[in-house]
Amino acid sequence: MNALLSVSDKTGIVEFAQALHALGIKLISTGGTAKLLAGLGLPVTEVAELTGFPEMLDGRVKTLHPKVHGGLLARRDLPEHMAALKAHQIDTIDLLVVNLYPFEATVAKAGCTLEDAIENIDIGGPAMVRSAAKNWKDVGVLTDASQYEGVLAELKADGKLTDKTKFALSVAAFNRISQYDGAISDYLSSLNFEEGNNTPSRQLFPAQANGRFVKLQDLRYGENPHQQAAFYRDLYPAPGSLVTAQQLQGKELSYNNIADADAAWECVKSFDGAKDGTACVIVKHANPCGVAVGADPLEAYSKAFSTDPTSAFGGIIAFNRPLDERAALQVSKQFVEVLMAPDYTPEALAVFKSKVNVRILKISLPAGGASDWDNGRNAVDVKRIGSGLLMQTADNHQLGLSDLKVVTKKQPTPEQLQDLLFAWKVAKFVKSNAIVFCKGGMTMGVGAGQMSRLDSARIASIKAQHANLSLSGTAVASDAFFPFRDGLDVVVDAGASCIIQPGGSMRDQEVIDAADERGVAMVFSGVRHFRH
Repeated sequence: MNALLSVSDKTGIVEFAQALHALGIKLISTGGTAKLLAGLGLPVTEVAELTGFPEMLDGRVKTLHPKVHGGLLARRDLPEHMAALKAHQIDTIDLLVVNLYPFEATVAKAGCTLEDAIENIDIGGPAMVRSAAKNWKDVGVLTDASQYEGVLAELKADGKLTDKTKFALSVAAFNRISQYDGAISDYLSSLNFEEGNNTPSRQLFPAQANGRFVKLQDLRYGENPHQQAAFYRDLYPAPGSLVTAQQLQGKELSYNNIADADAAWECVKSFDGAKDGTACVIVKHANPCGVAVGADPLEAYSKAFSTDPTSAFGGIIAFNRPLDERAALQVSKQFVEVLMAPDYTPEALAVFKSKVNVRILKISLPAGGASDWDNGRNAVDVKRIGSGLLMQTADNHQLGLSDLKVVTKKQPTPEQLQDLLFAWKVAKFVKSNAIVFCKGGMTMGVGAGQMSRLDSARIASIKAQHANLSLSGTAVASDAFFPFRDGLDVVVDAGASCIIQPGGSMRDQEVIDAADERGVAMVFSGVRHFRH
């Protein structure tokens, strides 16, 4: 048996080559890999010796040769193939170990030049991988160090690889080539080429988009039982994102669980534990039905739950800080579909041991802590439409006090300003048209997803009444401007004392005059937060 080893990333290759040699497998290798193995005393045939042709063009051409590809592509079950190998003195290659030039890592570096990128496009490696993967019944092809251990175990046990293993390796190899070519296409088609400029600027949206996703699991069904579904993650997921979650207990996640969990997790991530305190978000049908901050998880949860206890039944709950026993005991009193937090105390997990159906997810913080969650947000949002995609930069806008423009005679108090910012942060995650009443670091009424902003305002106030919450003195956020004064009148009639909205309507002055007439403060954010 012959094995050809040609790797850019040398992780584990020495130990793997030593094990192959111990099994009596002949080693063939290229360039730096051959020198490394020979330097350690392993008998290795350099590819130039095999082909009778030296490497050339600074290594651009070394394995593109019939003695390599013939040995990989020849079908052992076809006498004419084997006769052709014999006639041309070509040996079979039964095992190929290749990982590719680090193109993705190269273009991810700041200041990467076009020349650097081009020189890190592997040619010979992908060609060999494709040859070996095509001829999977006769050749095992390894494209990642994580495969070494399993292949060695099988070779040691049986002296050969099963067809099942070789086919799985082939699929993984073609997937790797697809990922590699997609990365090259994404990079090159995003460049704004300028004559004589070796560091061209890049467009955010490339001329061709090549999505690369890895299936995590098949789901029981989609939004409805008659629909099929599966759950995928980005090839390189952002730290602290839902797809990195570890499920500690509970039933299998459903399609709707995952969609709602993502809405809750992205909302709770917008609250910085160090600055805002512990935050709790309760989501039902993709909309926050209760959001609050508190001194600890118990206070945050209690306030969030009190916003809308009816909707919270069977909801998705997320915390931005580790969950302790006191909060767990309170949460466990209600029916919960999914619970998420960066971590849990052992006592908190023990509380849910008897609640075997509750899905408990642990989503570890990024290396820099909760303050780095913003760095893990999606840069681009994608929505599928008929035979196409809509792509946009994600709505990651952060609003600060200095961004607010007071437009009324009445100035908001410092406490009201904090409530306005809190309400604005929540409204960003509520389906449009969104109206959110808040006070004291908690939501008091949420109106979501209505065709009329007036109806959203009325629904928010009705929900507050059902929860026995007074809206007197509340802050209200509207995700888009009030086109007429009637929307402002509705929220003020309900008890609002201050309002935040984007502004930008041709009737802004009419709405400002109405706010002055009603004696409430109003600020413009200058930013709209439609969410569809």
